[in-house]
Amino acid sequence: MTLNDPSAQSVAPRRSSAELIIDYRARRAMEEEERAERKRQDLQQQSSEFNSAHVRVRAWEKVHGLRMPADATHPILVVIAAATRLTLAEVLEEQRTRAAGAKPA
Repeated sequence: MTLNDPSAQSVAPRRSSAELIIDYRARRAMEEEERAERKRQDLQQQSSEFNSAHVRVRAWEKVHGLRMPADATHPILVVIAAATRLTLAEVLEEQRTRAAGAKPA
């Protein structure tokens, strides 16, 4: 046998286009399921009574890809409070805590 002899080389079986498409679709479906599960967990974290206000607000920010505004009169704070099951006062306190931590000592 020589290197040019086809029987000496292992040949991987070729996959048809249909098989490749099916594999791609299955992989995409699995990725979508994983994304949906992560989002479900993130949504659960943002409103869990076992989490602190800090953790809930951070979870809300992660879910929505936004940062809580520094303006204490911003209307989104009411939305954050509802989504996190916190009172507006708790959200404002978290906002104050962040602002205090950001100031130089």
